[in-house]
Amino acid sequence: MRLDETPLSKYGYASSTPSPVNRMMADFALEFRDGIDINLGVGYVNERTIPRRLIEEAQREVLAHPEKYRAALNYGSSKGSVNLIESIRRYHIDNRIGGMDEEILRSKEIIIGPNGATSLLDAVSQLLKPGIVITTDPIYYIYCNLLERAGFYVLAVPEDEYGIRTDLLLGSIEKLGRARQDIRFVYIVTVNNPTSTILANGRRRELVRIVTELSRDLFRKIPIIFDKAYEDMIHDPLAEAPESGFLYDDLGIVYEVGTLSKVLAPALRIGYMTGARCAFMRAMVQRTNDVGFSAPLITQEIASYIMDHHINDQIKKVRTGYRERAVAVRRWIDEKLGDFIVDIRGGRAGFYYYLTFEEGIMTDEGSPLHRFLSRMTGDPAIDGPPDERKPRVLYLPGEFCVHQAGSMAEVGRRQMRLSYGFEEPCKICEAIGYLRDGVDYVKGDLGTA
Repeated sequence: MRLDETPLSKYGYASSTPSPVNRMMADFALEFRDGIDINLGVGYVNERTIPRRLIEEAQREVLAHPEKYRAALNYGSSKGSVNLIESIRRYHIDNRIGGMDEEILRSKEIIIGPNGATSLLDAVSQLLKPGIVITTDPIYYIYCNLLERAGFYVLAVPEDEYGIRTDLLLGSIEKLGRARQDIRFVYIVTVNNPTSTILANGRRRELVRIVTELSRDLFRKIPIIFDKAYEDMIHDPLAEAPESGFLYDDLGIVYEVGTLSKVLAPALRIGYMTGARCAFMRAMVQRTNDVGFSAPLITQEIASYIMDHHINDQIKKVRTGYRERAVAVRRWIDEKLGDFIVDIRGGRAGFYYYLTFEEGIMTDEGSPLHRFLSRMTGDPAIDGPPDERKPRVLYLPGEFCVHQAGSMAEVGRRQMRLSYGFEEPCKICEAIGYLRDGVDYVKGDLGTA
């Protein structure tokens, strides 16, 4: 007897097909050879930046002082550890993060996500009614793919070197006409992933002004969510200090999402949201309760201890390390690829460069360059023998980083994101050499690399 498949929701049905990035990463990871193949694609942090000694110290202190870190191995509050929330608040006040003072921070609520910043973004997609989400193009591909599976329509507005173009944003809102009523929220990564473009303070102010006016026009609050995942990792000494959107928020529509994954350790799974005390934030806390009661309390308390005693030194170490890498990698890119690149973004924050190649050099899956770097050309002289293939290089094709319904879909096929976070510099340099060989192959100047 033949049985029908288990019925799925619309979201479940959409999720049953792996996203392009999910599929690409999984296919590559199945055969990834440590020490041979080179990962410039997956955005892992560098292992040397993870403070193992501090994490060990923090765990000992947390378990040794139950009077402060109460029941650290038990369930915790769905809002988050009181200690961690106060540590985050104190860190922002002491360092004037975003230009905020104690009065602003005390007027806001801080909540801890159940499983990192991504879990908070997922909660937003579950709690808000599906509709239009405005974001930057290139997009944060992972979250935007989730939003579309959850039934949202992503309206991606191109960026320039200062972030999302507010002139184009105004035009896009105007073109919506009556569909403006369907705008649900605005989502902006302040150090954009994939491009690492830093959102300028002027653009941030303009964004809040535009969304404030839109909220008044529609007679309801439109949240603007600033994802600050990489903001603590701005390492260019000439970059302006970011200002918080709270400084210009008259309606209580600004929310900020932060994470400790990039400056401490992803495995701690600490993400937090700051915003006005309101029904939306209460719903976010309930969502945490629904999916797991709370984030693991032990990791919250470990993070609290490190923030109280070591966070500034740790962030300085992280910034210094990535700055050194950024400078070196930019030099290698200029030396080996500069003649073939028409635009390059990044290198001032986080750990990405975003390259746009000249006409004729495509980067999408199945392109000659992609097949070369995957060692799937079919030419043994290039790929190597089946049981001993030459080193492969993993990168993120730009086709996954731009919205396919947006104006950048075509140029995205000539773009790629390179991560200088995970691999050691010598391997990154080697990979860029292979990338140059791949470009020569595409241009017809190389036959046996």
